[in-house]
Amino acid sequence: MGETATVCCLKDPQMALKLLEMGCIPGTQVRLTGRAPLGDPLMLMLGDEEYTLSLRVSEALTIQLKD
Repeated sequence: MGETATVCCLKDPQMALKLLEMGCIPGTQVRLTGRAPLGDPLMLMLGDEEYTLSLRVSEALTIQLKD
């Protein structure tokens, strides 16, 4: 937890619109802030706005990140 990366691109065209609407825009910094007890969903902090987003692991895997 606490790792920070930048959204590079969205790999799944069907999920892309949903993720874009939730603020997962290429160039945005994301930080892993928590996990549910069984590891799913993940809690991510987006950008500097302190916006928290919960995503299933399967959804998060469609986001390509860069350091």
